[in-house]
Amino acid sequence: MKRAGNACGRRRYGGVVLKGLVIDYVGVLTDSGANELYAYLLAARERGIRTALLSNAPGASDEAKRTLDPFFDALVFSGEVGVAKPEPEVYLLTVGLLDLPADSCVFVDDAAHNVRAAVAAGMAGVHHTSVGETLTELGALFSESG
Repeated sequence: MKRAGNACGRRRYGGVVLKGLVIDYVGVLTDSGANELYAYLLAARERGIRTALLSNAPGASDEAKRTLDPFFDALVFSGEVGVAKPEPEVYLLTVGLLDLPADSCVFVDDAAHNVRAAVAAGMAGVHHTSVGETLTELGALFSESG
């Protein structure tokens, strides 16, 4: 894996500047210490990283969507779009909503098969096992230094 910094403080992954972060809900954003992930999402958005939630849930209430809105540029629920992880179409639909190519996005999920599917669709992948490990991986992929 080749990573090189750039003037914007973002790192290159395979020669592409990473500009998008797609993250699962249950198992990642519901994990103990997830408040740190939410803080990371806000900081990432402030740095120009586009963010999306991708969940295999049937949908979410308007209240739940309002709660999630500050953290994400797009909310994708499989039950609402008619395709679910690990189908490649759902990853491509999600990055399309961010107006980004798949190879400029990172996908985070606690299910390894979903991460493998995202990588097969062209994204970088992070298998979430703990909040600390995920933040370490994201910090390496999205450099915070200038």
